[in-house]
Amino acid sequence: MSTRRRMLRPARTGALLDQLVQGLGLGEKLEQYRAFIVWGEVVGPQVAARTAPLRIRGGVLEVRVDQAVWMQQLQLLKPKILIRLNERLGQETIRDIFWRQGSVAELFAREAPVGAPNLPPLAPEDAARIEATLSPLASEELRAPLRRLLSKQARLARLQRRESQGEPPAQDA
Repeated sequence: MSTRRRMLRPARTGALLDQLVQGLGLGEKLEQYRAFIVWGEVVGPQVAARTAPLRIRGGVLEVRVDQAVWMQQLQLLKPKILIRLNERLGQETIRDIFWRQGSVAELFAREAPVGAPNLPPLAPEDAARIEATLSPLASEELRAPLRRLLSKQARLARLQRRESQGEPPAQDA
C-alpha cells in the first residue's frame, strides 16, 4: 500500500520536467544548448551547410567550419552572429564563438560527436540524488529516459570538474 497522497488533479508532464530541470540547476545549460537548434535559422542555409555547433563551455560556443576561407569570413561576421543568436535565444546566453576547422560532413556521419569524452562512472551519491529526484514520478516509462539523461549529465559534470581542476582524464569505463 502506497503512503503517497492522491493528487487532486494530475500534474502536467511539462511542468514536472521544468521543475526537475530547474531543481537540478540545468536550466541555463538547456538554454545554451538551444543554440544548436536555432543555429541554422540564425546563420542561414548557406553557412549552416558548412558549419556545425560542437559544444558549449563557459558560454563559448565551439563551431566546426569546413574551410579556412569560411572561417575567416565567419570571424568577421561573429559580432552580428552573436547578436542574432542571443536575440533568438531571448537573452545573452552565448558570450563568444570559437571557430574550429574540420570536416563538417564527417561530423554529421558519425554517431558520437568528434572528441566525445570517455565519461567517468556515475558516482554513488549522484545515483542516489537522481533516484530521489525521480521518485515522485509514478511512471517507470518516464523515469527511465530521465534517469539516463540525468546520469549522463552528472557524469559530464564530473568530467568537467576534473578538467577544471587540471586532473588528467581518467581511464574510466
